[in-house]
Amino acid sequence: MTEIAATAELVAELSRSAPARPLVDPFQRAITYLRVSVTDRCDFRCVYCMSEHMTFLPKADLLTLEELDRLCSAFIAKGVRKLRLTGGEPLVRRGIMTLFGSLARHLDSGDLDELTLTTNGSQLPKYAAELASLGVKRINVSLDTLDPGKFRAITRWGELDKVMAGIDAAQAAGMRVKINAVALKGVNEDELGELVRWAHGRDMDLTIIEVMPLGDVGEGRLDQYLPLSMVRARLAEQFTMDEIDYRTGGPARFVRVAETGGRLGFITPLTHNFCESCNRVRLTCTGTLYMCLGQEDAADLRTPLRASEGNELLNAAIEDAIARKPKGHDFIIDRRHQRPALARHMSVTGG
Repeated sequence: MTEIAATAELVAELSRSAPARPLVDPFQRAITYLRVSVTDRCDFRCVYCMSEHMTFLPKADLLTLEELDRLCSAFIAKGVRKLRLTGGEPLVRRGIMTLFGSLARHLDSGDLDELTLTTNGSQLPKYAAELASLGVKRINVSLDTLDPGKFRAITRWGELDKVMAGIDAAQAAGMRVKINAVALKGVNEDELGELVRWAHGRDMDLTIIEVMPLGDVGEGRLDQYLPLSMVRARLAEQFTMDEIDYRTGGPARFVRVAETGGRLGFITPLTHNFCESCNRVRLTCTGTLYMCLGQEDAADLRTPLRASEGNELLNAAIEDAIARKPKGHDFIIDRRHQRPALARHMSVTGG
């Protein structure tokens, strides 16, 4: 029996012997969605996510795959129904498919509704078929432009043809693909309409995201920031957009584009606070739990995880953290000092 399989068996035994209480925050929101960063490393250096010369965490600081499995399973036992693995780029983590394989048992048992990931697409040619075979039915691919030169400039290191091959592989494996595009002033704002037509033409939803003020990435936030209210107004000149009641479990608000028949989502952390229905928390690859993407308050879960083979200390730490979940975030771009709202990079928090 492999170590991760043995861990899975131990976690299952702990769950049977001590049923965990569901997670409800102080505002009576049930926490049913966990996003887990399995690595802070990436094979791209996107200008809104990382600085070009990142200092990554020492590998010794990262949770092992077995520890990640145990933590995720503890949350699932407490009512989490959707699990998304992120990074950095999750598929560059060595051995990551063994973690997907182990977590898939919660799909088989019915304790988990969805196991998914957010990826830059570069590794999908290698892993798409295996992911689909493990029960991953839907993935998000980050893609901000269809222009190869512009793509290279945005990602600093990326190659568009590899991402396109990854999308092809995912669709060939039967997975639904949603494209995430960050709106960048003066960079891709004039091609967002083209992105809508392209994505919908391939039967993919598209979500457009405002720049999130996290981390020093060597770019001025005011230079990058493009309000989605402006984006939506420009798209309305090209498309008829009808409001629809569709949710994926995340913060996007969706419309139906009459001309294409596809769904278009908007994530607006700055121009519209989307916190009122927040059902999610984020776990880093070092075992730090952030109850809110836009707040610095966090909980150390690595220490209680490693302090005992049982989950009593871990469950208590999780419950204490959820009891501190705030009502909403305070994202703002500091126009006077050109500072991000928070010092940590998006790649550290996870997706």
